Amino acid sequence: MNMPAVGNTPDYSALPLSDLDISDPRMFQFDYWHGLFARLRAEAPVHFQPSSPAGPFWSVTRYEDIVAIERNTEVFSSEPSIAILDPEPDMILKMFIAMDPPEHDDQRRAVHHVVAPRNLKEFEGLIRERTAAVLDELPENEPFDWVTSVSRDLTTKMLATLFDYPWAERNNLTDWSDMFTNDERITAGEGVPRDVIVEHMTACLQRFTELWHERKGDGKEAFDLIRMLQADPNTANMVDDPLTYMGNIMLLIVGGNDTTRNSMSGGVIFLNQFPDQMAKVRANPDLIPAMVSEIIRFQTPLPHMRRTATQDVSFGGQQIAKGDKVVLWYVSGNYDESVIDRPNDFWIERPNVRGHLSFGAGIHRCMGNRLAEMQLRILWEETLKRFRTIELAGEPERTCNLFIRGFTRLPVRVTRF
Repeated sequence: MNMPAVGNTPDYSALPLSDLDISDPRMFQFDYWHGLFARLRAEAPVHFQPSSPAGPFWSVTRYEDIVAIERNTEVFSSEPSIAILDPEPDMILKMFIAMDPPEHDDQRRAVHHVVAPRNLKEFEGLIRERTAAVLDELPENEPFDWVTSVSRDLTTKMLATLFDYPWAERNNLTDWSDMFTNDERITAGEGVPRDVIVEHMTACLQRFTELWHERKGDGKEAFDLIRMLQADPNTANMVDDPLTYMGNIMLLIVGGNDTTRNSMSGGVIFLNQFPDQMAKVRANPDLIPAMVSEIIRFQTPLPHMRRTATQDVSFGGQQIAKGDKVVLWYVSGNYDESVIDRPNDFWIERPNVRGHLSFGAGIHRCMGNRLAEMQLRILWEETLKRFRTIELAGEPERTCNLFIRGFTRLPVRVTRF
């Protein structure tokens, strides 16, 4: 679309509503999305875009509307996809986040125990030990990339633990996660070609199928995600359905990686942008859990989830037809002025600080939310103990992606106590 621009940024206030393009991932790459969603919340909270690289779709941008749709699974289905882009016919994977009850409930229940309170308690010491080791190795007074040295490293190690994945091969997990969420059809030409994605998906399925058969009947306690799938009657034979097995493995890899990894990086930026909040949390480390929730809101690592209308329905004054895509913009709901006070401020003492949409709502609320929060809490507990300063040493580089709002590079410099 032909957009008037202020500098290199589209001037959303000057465009007719019909010319707004809510499918352009460059708004996240160059961080100019705030104006677009503020306009939609104010003037067209349920907005139809008739054409885009992802086809026609509705955008829902207000907090309460997003929650209402999340909770109405009969009218707004998670099938066939949770992303704005439909998978190609030969690449449709079945995963429980893209299913409706009762199938969703059965498959989610099989793996939910991995983040049960007992397991989280056992994970805490391991996470703290690894975090301390990573931070102790960081250089002082010279720039380094926080994404590579801290965020990616720590989340990769946690993923390997959750899957009991061979340690020497652990980087496969984050490589695959990046690959699966980087389809060139919605990355303004900066993504990965289809044949490369298929090649990596095939390698991932092959490796996880090998691990399934190696562990089947080995008598070990079902503490990892593969053995948990094997132990549950509803998923005990999932490996026999490669599309479903691959879909759920992919879901668990991406879900265990992106929210945590990109919030780990985002927090460094926000605390530099709002030094008064850094001063508060240094003076009172008991604020760290609240700060973690505010980091996750401010970052909103997954900008959207998509639903599909199962019937003609009137919603928000608009007529949505059966089969229409309905995109729930969490990144907008998390900044909805009608629900969230001072949404553009990074405010770690805000009331109801956990009441954000970054983990979704309803039956699809992220099952790993407590683990993600714990990883971030430990990171900041250990970081603030060690470093007198944590400063940006250059501009962050962001992903060009509609589904993942994250960072490819974050230059940082630290000084120790």
